[in-house]
Amino acid sequence: MNTDSDELAMPHFPEPSAELARAEKLILGIPDYPAPGIIFRDIMPLLADGRALRATVDALIAPFLGTFDVIAGLEARGFLLASAAAYSTGTGLLPIRKAGKLPRPAASVGYELEYGVAEVEAHDDLPAGSRVLLIDDVLATGGTLEAARELLEMLGYTVAGTAVLFEINGLGGRAAVADPNLHTVFTSGV
Repeated sequence: MNTDSDELAMPHFPEPSAELARAEKLILGIPDYPAPGIIFRDIMPLLADGRALRATVDALIAPFLGTFDVIAGLEARGFLLASAAAYSTGTGLLPIRKAGKLPRPAASVGYELEYGVAEVEAHDDLPAGSRVLLIDDVLATGGTLEAARELLEMLGYTVAGTAVLFEINGLGGRAAVADPNLHTVFTSGV
């Protein structure tokens, strides 16, 4: 039996930063969707790539490990990232839904979007004081995340931090959210 160290070496995996750079290239910009002047950030190619999904979920939660009891995800694409993060950390998942989607909403908060108005709701299934990591896919003007943070606090939970896959600089989202623990994996200009 040959015990050459090359044969016993572990398989080579790309460094996390290299994998994140590859993952970022999978995010597509779709112009004029859902309205003229909006560039939609399509993360579906990233979600379809197992290595990219793992790298981005790991990057989303890394600064917060050990500081949360449950992960909240915003409808709809935030659900996907939050579900993967909750599974990987062995914590629970709290869906934050658009108005009218839950059978027994405990609270709701309205907010403005770049192209309209909306409302988010959640159940109150967690013990008061639960530490919640809030995850969403894109931070633009910050209205959705700001409303979600307000909603979590209304329900008696503590926001442990906010993690976002993709931040669009120049739209005021970071200032609107006003979370000193806001963490984004990728950023770009408008």
